[in-house]
Amino acid sequence: MAPDVRTITAAEFPDWLRAKHTGFLQPPTGTEQEAERRLPHTDLARTQGAFDGGRCVATFRSFAQELTVVGGAAVPADAVSNVTVSPTHRRRGLLSRMMAADLAAAKERGEVVATLISAEYPIYGRYGFGPATWTTEWEIDVPRTGLDPRWSGPSAQDGGRIDLVSGADVRKLGPALHDRLRARQHGMINRDARWWAVNTGEVQPGPGTWTEPFYAVYSNAAGEADGLIAYRADDKWGDAKQPLNRATVLGQIAVTPAAERALWHFVCSIDWVTTVRSGYRAPDDLLPLLLPDPRAARVVTHADWLWVRVLDVVPALEARTYAVPGALTLDIHDTTSLTTGRYHLEATPDGATCTPTTRSADLAMDVRELGTLYLGDESPSRLAALGRIEELTPGAVATAEGMFRAGRRAWCPDVF
Repeated sequence: MAPDVRTITAAEFPDWLRAKHTGFLQPPTGTEQEAERRLPHTDLARTQGAFDGGRCVATFRSFAQELTVVGGAAVPADAVSNVTVSPTHRRRGLLSRMMAADLAAAKERGEVVATLISAEYPIYGRYGFGPATWTTEWEIDVPRTGLDPRWSGPSAQDGGRIDLVSGADVRKLGPALHDRLRARQHGMINRDARWWAVNTGEVQPGPGTWTEPFYAVYSNAAGEADGLIAYRADDKWGDAKQPLNRATVLGQIAVTPAAERALWHFVCSIDWVTTVRSGYRAPDDLLPLLLPDPRAARVVTHADWLWVRVLDVVPALEARTYAVPGALTLDIHDTTSLTTGRYHLEATPDGATCTPTTRSADLAMDVRELGTLYLGDESPSRLAALGRIEELTPGAVATAEGMFRAGRRAWCPDVF
């Protein structure tokens, strides 16, 4: 008999956790303490498992999320996470069954898109997801930056200051800073109170798993917090008793150029630190250009990050803004019945209207490509050159190029 795929019960949650660990190549054990910690924050109505002989062999979970789109609006999203299939049950369609059930329920709830962070690139395109943001990490050779080693804080002209703070301070200041940034940075997602509790050590994911980082806040001349950085440092010394320490940035939020510049200069000025890892940033982050010698920052990671699957074309396309006015009729192909159809988009920099239509199409594409284009990070011209968008009306790709692209790249700093 085929495994039974269904939502799980509270009693089955420990076995579900064991299966999740198995799929992620973690020790295939679970504790009552782990189940007790996680169960209150798990929506069982959105948590699926595949069961064979009473044993969980595949896992799937989703939760409500908000995604900032081009122009600053937030759309309701179905965040997909904890997707695993045990190695004994691969290639049996278990993920397809769980995904189909989740996406259909998400659209029924009114969620406009689905999102995920893909562990493996080839998997999720067949479910209509496309890579919508990318991430880049730099390693900075501090002595080579050309920064003044005597730097001790923001300039007098700036009027700001930097202070080290505690995790408790971050829980007070961080949410408002994050919301200010995500209101204008497309690709970002919301963070709830539990996110801040877990990521500042108030709630620990497990015994012995937390190491307190350093936190620094930038305040402007009026004393208002405009930026925050969190980092850890190792303890490494050379044979000649020379410090060779690395600072690893865990996260940085800056809502003004002054805050951004000051926080990066600060972390590059810490005594004994000779190398800085930036953490995952937007591919067009200003960081290298904030250094007198940008070559001091070398790329060590560059990869796809947030994937988007459009669930409802009309509200999705109407939620974002567009760089230039234009009109396009899009023919969207979808292996499911969720979005298949033809849609006419009338767009301006201030907003858009989108309606189902029977007009002749200007462009044809799979819903995966629509997800890739949605946050303005990918070029319609590139997708057309790859054969992933079909131009049915001459000049339609150029029109899409002007409409869909954004001035800055999409960025999602979070993993889920």
